[in-house]
Amino acid sequence: MSWIREGELNLLEKISANILMAGPMPKHVAFIMDGNRRFARKKNMERHDGHMQGFNKLAETLRWCKHLNIPEVTVYAFSIENFKRSKEEVDGLMELARQKFEKLLEEQEKLEKHGVCIRVLGDLNMLPLDLQRVIAKAVIMTKNHNKCFLNVCFAYTSRYEITNAVREMAWGVEQGLIKASDVSEALLSECLYSNNSPNPDLLIRTSGEVRLSDFLLWQTSHSCLVFQSVLWPEYSFWNLCEAVVQYQLNHKSIQKARELHREEQTLQQLDADCACVAENLQHQGNGKPADAQRRQEALQHYTVAREARVQDFLRVLKHKRDSFFTSVCSETVLT
Repeated sequence: MSWIREGELNLLEKISANILMAGPMPKHVAFIMDGNRRFARKKNMERHDGHMQGFNKLAETLRWCKHLNIPEVTVYAFSIENFKRSKEEVDGLMELARQKFEKLLEEQEKLEKHGVCIRVLGDLNMLPLDLQRVIAKAVIMTKNHNKCFLNVCFAYTSRYEITNAVREMAWGVEQGLIKASDVSEALLSECLYSNNSPNPDLLIRTSGEVRLSDFLLWQTSHSCLVFQSVLWPEYSFWNLCEAVVQYQLNHKSIQKARELHREEQTLQQLDADCACVAENLQHQGNGKPADAQRRQEALQHYTVAREARVQDFLRVLKHKRDSFFTSVCSETVLT
């Protein structure tokens, strides 16, 4: 089954979509695609078939998002916690993922036509090598596409992602790329797997579970959260429209909260810079206070130097992450 569905909406769906798009629309929607196993039990199917139906629903949902002008989608495909399931189920999910990413590689023309960029977020070292390789090929093949984005969270949990971001900053300090005083909330955000994406506007979880299950905890602090009782394989265009309406009803409060948070971050960074400058001036002046002009000049110089350090560090970090995919593909050629 194809990842890229090209069918049109029916007349009623088109009318409804046009009405929805007259209001504020989410630019980034995240899905916790829950309910595949319960759907399989409900239909007396094998678990593997339930997961297959779940993938088919993802492809259909991506088509709906395209027609609703939602350019970015993030999906929770496989949690690190899922490794605790039975070996048979985990092996089946790994094989399904390998098949689907191989299918994706066969759809290069469609991906180019629609400008789809595929990103896979998580610790891919936890995955079988053959799956790592096919994922790396898909990521590299689509990395320059920029019309729409699909982020697949695989071997992922949010706590692991945040812990990894802290490790990356610690590594940057150890390497002398940044100073300990450069570490901030904003920098941590840039060190997450999702650093290339804006935070989700809307997060949807299906199956009636009302929890985030360690998914995008950092990124969704100012997002609209919608919990729907429908099982993921039974998800419909109308379920998606209902979630978008919930976003629209809460749009103003979400935007206000984000603006306040941005202002707070700016003030926190300014306070941190001022504290560092004050300490430096105190050392340079043997404890004597500096005049206002000197403090202002020192603050400007320090801010420019800090931003340059941070940008250099982020470039090195990006190169390190890109090199992982390149090296995995190179191993494929060598073997």
